[in-house]
Amino acid sequence: MDKEKSYQIDPKRIEEAFRRVKANRGAAGVDQVSIEGYEERLEDNLYKLWNRMSSGSYFPPSVRGVEIPKKDGRKRLLGIPTVEDRVAQMVVKMEIEPILEEIFHEDSYGYRPNRSAREAILVTRERCWEKAWVLEFDIKGLFDNIDHELLMKAVNHHTENKWVKLYIGRWLKAPFILPDGELQERTKGTPQGGVISPILANLFMHYAFDKWMERSHPENKWARYADDAVIHCGSLEEAEKLLESLKARLKECKLEIHPGKTRIVYCKQIGREEEHEETSFDFLGFTFCSRIAKSRKGEYFLGFLPAASKKSCQSFRDKIKAIRMTHKGRSIEELAAKLNPIIRGWANYFRISYASIVDKELRKVNWSLAMWALRKYKRLERRPKRAQRFIAQCATQRPHLFAHWQMGLLPAM
Repeated sequence: MDKEKSYQIDPKRIEEAFRRVKANRGAAGVDQVSIEGYEERLEDNLYKLWNRMSSGSYFPPSVRGVEIPKKDGRKRLLGIPTVEDRVAQMVVKMEIEPILEEIFHEDSYGYRPNRSAREAILVTRERCWEKAWVLEFDIKGLFDNIDHELLMKAVNHHTENKWVKLYIGRWLKAPFILPDGELQERTKGTPQGGVISPILANLFMHYAFDKWMERSHPENKWARYADDAVIHCGSLEEAEKLLESLKARLKECKLEIHPGKTRIVYCKQIGREEEHEETSFDFLGFTFCSRIAKSRKGEYFLGFLPAASKKSCQSFRDKIKAIRMTHKGRSIEELAAKLNPIIRGWANYFRISYASIVDKELRKVNWSLAMWALRKYKRLERRPKRAQRFIAQCATQRPHLFAHWQMGLLPAM
């Protein structure tokens, strides 16, 4: 049967793609078919998808547009493909990702296997010690503004696979169905929310920024996570010139720097006596600024260091509160099962630097647990101190119940 098809696609690749999509979960697309619904006739569905992809007759359906609130009060349009389309995208991603991983830059950290934001933070911390100035920038609507012609030129450069190129081209043109039902045709961009979109965005930025920096500014180290990046400079003048050069470069690629998220920062620490209005920046949830630190010899000094930002801490508190409020009638075991992945993930990420700030936030979870107990048990109603003692007793009896208790952050009796 394979010999009759236009393209040779291994059916097992389709099956593996579904397993990965299922593991990532996600909402239903325009057809309202959930992962569970698609799985009801899985063998038949995957065969049909393989048949259409192999014959070149697969056309992606419209992408469901969902508005997601941003921290600044505005909204981001997230594109949600159907489950089947996510499987198809995963098939192509699995084909092209190993090829692109060989050429991607080591300082590109976003949406890549075996790369993480945590690594980007650690390398940025070291480089801030080496050079006193940082150019922090963000690209305005990267996913919405990627030029299709330039992107396909890059895709064609790295693969001869005809069905990979065919389907990427079709996904780029798949229209959006907006929340109000309006059908929006697409002439640029790749939906933020699609399986294939992150690797396509990385490929675009590889040529728009990464290779350009390597070619034009090899002396300046940098770290990029998707559309968010920092560049290290030796002087204010160098940073200013590089900013103008970067604006021109991105304009060539039909992109624009986000004016409100771009700045030149002085990394002030011991031995650096210059003055500048900007002495801190946020990157991947951390705030980098001057902080008092303790050396291995026990001596205190002024260093330029990252710690969990105020926004990250507030976001963590909001998540804890939201879960606590929706679990008023649940058991403490159910509450722990819901909270622990969030607590553990947040702590593991932010504890890489200035753990004291993280621990302070984790201790506030104990107060939140007391507020939960206050509303669950009538005997504790309007008695916050008694509720706090109740949680403290739980921690004494079951110190492994909550993730932060396992870290030794137990409530006081």
